[in-house]
Amino acid sequence: MLQKVYNWYSKESVQKAILEVANNREIVSVYKDSAFGKRPDMLQYPADILQAVSEGALSFHGSIEQWTNPMKLEVGMAKKDLDDIRTGWSLFFDPDVKDFEIAKIVTRIIVEGLKDYGVKSCSIKFSGGKGFHIAVHFESLPETINYQHMKMLYPDIQEKVTNFIKWYIKDMLRDELNALDNPEGLASRIGKTANEIIVNNEIDPFKIVNMDIFKSRHLFRLPYSLHETTMLVSLPLKVEDLKNFEKEDALPEKVKVEEKFLIPKAKGDAQLLVVEALDWASRHMAEETEELPKFKQIKRVKAIPEIYFPPCIKALLNGVPDGKKRGLFILINFLRNMGWNAEQIEKRILEWNEKNYPSLRSNYIRSQLRWHFRQADRILAPPNCDNENFYKSMGLFDLCKDLHTQGVKNPISYPIRKVSKVDKLKTKKGK
Repeated sequence: MLQKVYNWYSKESVQKAILEVANNREIVSVYKDSAFGKRPDMLQYPADILQAVSEGALSFHGSIEQWTNPMKLEVGMAKKDLDDIRTGWSLFFDPDVKDFEIAKIVTRIIVEGLKDYGVKSCSIKFSGGKGFHIAVHFESLPETINYQHMKMLYPDIQEKVTNFIKWYIKDMLRDELNALDNPEGLASRIGKTANEIIVNNEIDPFKIVNMDIFKSRHLFRLPYSLHETTMLVSLPLKVEDLKNFEKEDALPEKVKVEEKFLIPKAKGDAQLLVVEALDWASRHMAEETEELPKFKQIKRVKAIPEIYFPPCIKALLNGVPDGKKRGLFILINFLRNMGWNAEQIEKRILEWNEKNYPSLRSNYIRSQLRWHFRQADRILAPPNCDNENFYKSMGLFDLCKDLHTQGVKNPISYPIRKVSKVDKLKTKKGK
């Protein structure tokens, strides 16, 4: 397989297509088992691609945003600092659905919805996995909105356009899905029951198709990159070829580098779309203003800092490719037991999520934080170290072998012991 990967990325046409889109984007290499490389990183030359492949890279992902220098990016950067180095961004739609035929339908309908608002320059590509990506280049967007440059308005405009398009295509998508199959059949295609996709006696298309709201530094698989699991090509397509496209058409031995993705085509043709989306959002979208509830902190003189955390928690805080929801459960309960307050926990969790690829949705994180923080007088311990479904299955258990032999059965025990020893030493020195 490694030779096949190297042969693919050795093609001059593939290198050129990847670098064309990678320009000024943050790039992340993805390795076996969906492990991802360091952030930030860049691709500037063909040799950069081959070097990454020689080190085991199978796939390349790039940021929706473009930057003056992607290497200046850091975890937890303030929005103002991100705005200062962002040069542009692309409207991006990533409808997620388990059924390939449904994926083709929703992709076509999104493109038709964009065209209804004058967008003729959108690009589409097969993701290499289950579905398709739809994108509109930055040059298609208006230069300014309300006297603010468009480069400063990410992810706000992206969120509003995504929600507007979902609203606009909902009835059309429902009709197409009803024509494809009955509710039981549709539900079976995606591993749900009919009751799970029916709302008010009719199917809800967005109980079948998920369209996430992106945040800063969101990544997508670059065109002509291989998919790290399927080894299919993430292949740009013409809209008219979508209907007859099959996954086998993306086998590397069948692919010719012809169609482009995310290359400027028509300046400003998405202006009407953005204006209509903002008008719709002002009438339909309510901002989430509910603050996270406060809770009673564990009584300690001060919160225990990260330097005292056990290796498994430190590794988890560096981000994980799989098990993110389990990781979130561990971290919330661990940090509460470390005496951290609500603001500290929320900030650190959001920083952690930026290191995950793909990251968890912000709404999911906030809902989990809200639930845990409402347990004001009930602070749970994280799962014990030998829990098969958590540390062991996430590859974290063996990081603490020495601690297990010292009787550490739960991650919270280790930092408490460490701090206790430090405090005793300080007391002795002070005498």
